[in-house]
Amino acid sequence: MTRDASTVVLMCGLPGSGKTTYAGELARRGHVRLSIDEAVWQRLGRRDAGLVLEAEAFARLKEEVRAEQRIELVELMTAGRDVVVDYSFWSRAARDDYKALVEAHGCRWELVHLKADRATLERRLALRNAEQGANSVTVDAELLHHYLAIFEEPAGEGERVVVSAGDVPAP
Repeated sequence: MTRDASTVVLMCGLPGSGKTTYAGELARRGHVRLSIDEAVWQRLGRRDAGLVLEAEAFARLKEEVRAEQRIELVELMTAGRDVVVDYSFWSRAARDDYKALVEAHGCRWELVHLKADRATLERRLALRNAEQGANSVTVDAELLHHYLAIFEEPAGEGERVVVSAGDVPAP
């Protein structure tokens, strides 16, 4: 790895933990931000436009966007750009896959795990669910419970943990 190699920050955490806020600050500092939510939003249009995809079609669209953004990530690393990948990285397998991709291109990765307690997540999601926009995907109590059950919390993966009980700390 050369001194000028790109740094790729992999955001990891549950909905409402502050990933997008944190990633947005990195983007303001010069990182290119890749977000599946924003790309899907741009393709589907506004939530209040009445367009609703069935779960299977929505999952296909998200995977299509993920594949496209993976190619874009490689292009950005090749160009020497720093990148923040604003995904949830729910599973260790997904995190390991991206770390290997970054290393294969001679770049450096940082895994940032944003953590917040359930009460904080619920409070933030209640506020976010009332908003409109690409970064306001509705997550109700049932869906949050599902996400809590399937999330594979990083442990010993080289992660930097950022614990948040109030406002999301800046990088």
